[in-house]
Amino acid sequence: MSPHRKAGPPVRKGAAFPFQISIVCWIDLLGYGAMIAEADFNPLHQKAADAMSRLRLFHKVVASHSNRYLPTLVMNDGAVAYRDLSLRSRGPTQDFLVRVWDLFTSINDDEKQRGFPGARAVLATGFRMRGRRAGMEATSSQFSSVIRRFANGDIDANEAIREAAHIRQSFDIVPELQANFAFSKAYVAGCGGSAAGLGGANFFVDLAIFQTKKPDWVVSGATVDWSNEKLCMKASFAPILQILPCKHAEGGSLDLRDGLEVAQHLTHDANVLDALRNAAKPPIM
Repeated sequence: MSPHRKAGPPVRKGAAFPFQISIVCWIDLLGYGAMIAEADFNPLHQKAADAMSRLRLFHKVVASHSNRYLPTLVMNDGAVAYRDLSLRSRGPTQDFLVRVWDLFTSINDDEKQRGFPGARAVLATGFRMRGRRAGMEATSSQFSSVIRRFANGDIDANEAIREAAHIRQSFDIVPELQANFAFSKAYVAGCGGSAAGLGGANFFVDLAIFQTKKPDWVVSGATVDWSNEKLCMKASFAPILQILPCKHAEGGSLDLRDGLEVAQHLTHDANVLDALRNAAKPPIM
């Protein structure tokens, strides 16, 4: 148990704050840009076939691992998985780590079989601002038109379904990734690559999720103290080599942190919950 925490969950169930504690993993294919460059960024070039096949396989593997507990967003040769940590339980921390590890190993197993360089993954923690999904707002008038004309008998059910299926959003957003500083940290650290100490087809994990730097159920390499002076970012990462079978975090701490403990670690403030509560209060007029 964290030295800053008393027994029992300190946050009531269903409590909502304007800021969440997020965990994010950025995964990108190594050497993909070089493959496309050799084809002069021309998909019709004969050298582009391997790059296109590699990209499709990457998307397929990410899709096969994605679900409500591991939502993802794919951007060409990179993908981001994200989730909010619980302020009451360490279970989501463990669940996300294991799920992303499984995704990472699946990608690299397929990459190795086909002689490709593999992918690098960087998992990081941080705050994010709560937002709302605005994508459907751009299409609400089109959808309302379909419903109105169907109700008036101007179009039948088949035509209504056909039109609704072809409504295309002109704007979309993933609220969980906006003003998300875990995503910022993971992406910047990943882009730093070998020069930043995060090289190769490895799975680097922000040690902020652990109460101790070397949990006995996680086999890891040497710690990398990473920083980006320009953006005032820093974190301690370690490459994960293996995750051993272990009990569920709900049955014990497993040296993991829940969202509140991560927030305390990131802010160096044992009273960060008070700050979150104050941020949730309506402004005094």
